[in-house]
Amino acid sequence: MPAIGERTRTIGSVVVGLAGLGAASAVVTYLHRYGLSGLRVDREALRGWLSGDGLYAYRSEIARLGTAQPPTAAVLLLATAVLPLPLAGGLLALAGVAALILALIALAGPVARRYAKPRWPAVLIAGSLALISEPVRTTIGYGRLDLILFGLVTADVVALRRSAWARSRAAWWPGRTASQPPRRRHPADLLRRAWATGAWAGVGTGIATALAVSPILFIAYLALTRQWRAALTALGTAAALVTGGLLIAPRASADWFGTALLQVDRSGPIGAQINQSLAGLLTRLYHSDTIPVLIWLSFAGLLVAMGMIRARSAHTDGDEIAAFTLVGLTSAAVGPVTHTHELIWVLPAVLILVDAAARRRVAEKRRRRPGRGYAIAAVIVYLVVALPSSWTASWNAELLTIIVLLNALPWRPGVAPAFPINRWPRPVRRTPAIPAPRADPADRLPKGS
Repeated sequence: MPAIGERTRTIGSVVVGLAGLGAASAVVTYLHRYGLSGLRVDREALRGWLSGDGLYAYRSEIARLGTAQPPTAAVLLLATAVLPLPLAGGLLALAGVAALILALIALAGPVARRYAKPRWPAVLIAGSLALISEPVRTTIGYGRLDLILFGLVTADVVALRRSAWARSRAAWWPGRTASQPPRRRHPADLLRRAWATGAWAGVGTGIATALAVSPILFIAYLALTRQWRAALTALGTAAALVTGGLLIAPRASADWFGTALLQVDRSGPIGAQINQSLAGLLTRLYHSDTIPVLIWLSFAGLLVAMGMIRARSAHTDGDEIAAFTLVGLTSAAVGPVTHTHELIWVLPAVLILVDAAARRRVAEKRRRRPGRGYAIAAVIVYLVVALPSSWTASWNAELLTIIVLLNALPWRPGVAPAFPINRWPRPVRRTPAIPAPRADPADRLPKGS
């Protein structure tokens, strides 16, 4: 037995090493293929900012593109202005891949455990498939922050689930719970309590909202589902970071909120085929250089309402992962400019479809081909985001896929609840029914007899 265990660990180490080598090779390939074009524009804008120009004054000579990063993200990326471009891109790629791996551990790991499968092979398979998808390729290759934003929001999903578990445990487990203050307030005790109770719920979403604009829809979702503590934490975190950016860079913050935020074409033309948002589709259909505002707002309002309603239903049924995925897909659909690196929330949608197919197969073994529909849908959705965008953008395949997912993405009741569940309910004592009194036979005789 020890020899078998040692051999298993050796094989696992070799597999992990090969996976790491493959991931490093893929990252280097993406950096060389896409040339860090997005980070290059941000870097030149930051250099101009350090030399005394405005942060949003720079425009590239060829494509006339400028940085679309908020001042908070600009301060975070300030080191890239002095580092060599390959080194800066490599560091961003390393942080993004680490955030992706941690997110997949939280998302794919529980799926494997539900079917009595090892967690790490499932995470490695999911990570390999995610790494070769177009959103991850372009995020790494362009030097963007979308993988980090995805990891920050996923951390809040983990926090909400841990908070719900801590409250559920307090309902049935005797003795001191993790939600109670520790007897000795050491830093380690405080950290243990924060981890056990998910006290950081909302911090990740708040940081992501300060670094970009689109994650603000997650704060609206938290308020809609009455998760007030997480919503207020996210709002407070975002406000604190934005205020810090205002104090550090008051001129850049004024330019951002005054002009740059409304210049939605800073990262590319609205009508470009690569823009896979509703605004881009409508601009191309009307052969216009600007967004048809009234039509866009009407359809965008419908998509937001549909996405939020379905996300709230998923939350009510106990699938917080599907709820956050629906919100992320909604944000990608209604944004004015959505490039392929912003379609990262399609990947957890594929995982949900795979899990739904497996659940249907387990529940309906007697059928000839159980769960086949969800499995086919998962393959089709993954192919849409795995193929190069130059093949699929002309068909608006990404946007149409997101709209279909907003309407038809399933959720799994009770899989990842964000509210306490009593897993061992106490039996309800029913009061025995009191039999009705029997009628006197004399009462049935007619009167006067």
